[in-house]
Amino acid sequence: MAKKEVVSDESQRLDKWLWAARFYKTRSLAVEAINGGKVHLNNNRVKPSRTIKPDDILTISKPPYEHVITVLGLNKQRRPAVEAQQLYCESEESIAKRELLQQQIKDQPLGFRHDKGRPNKRDRRHIIKFTRQE
Repeated sequence: MAKKEVVSDESQRLDKWLWAARFYKTRSLAVEAINGGKVHLNNNRVKPSRTIKPDDILTISKPPYEHVITVLGLNKQRRPAVEAQQLYCESEESIAKRELLQQQIKDQPLGFRHDKGRPNKRDRRHIIKFTRQE
């Protein structure tokens, strides 16, 4: 089986590129994010049909994180994640900012973390007791 190469001389729709680069699982999710203002091209809000080319700068907001990336190549098909990572390069500031935010979230007290899940019976009793106090 021949290995697909990255197409670099052409342009490609933004929603297709975000899908091929594996930032979003489906094209419809990519379109939804673009229309919602979560993706900016060269610091401008764009439409999903906007064509991108190598050396464009994308800002992708996936709360609570934000990625600032430079487009290195285009790929018409969705390829494995290893190949998708070769389509872009994330800026050093963006990586540092994301890692700092990730550490801050991890260091938060357990009461404010979202990974704790639903309250158990004991927690519910404490919540009820706390809310009934006046």
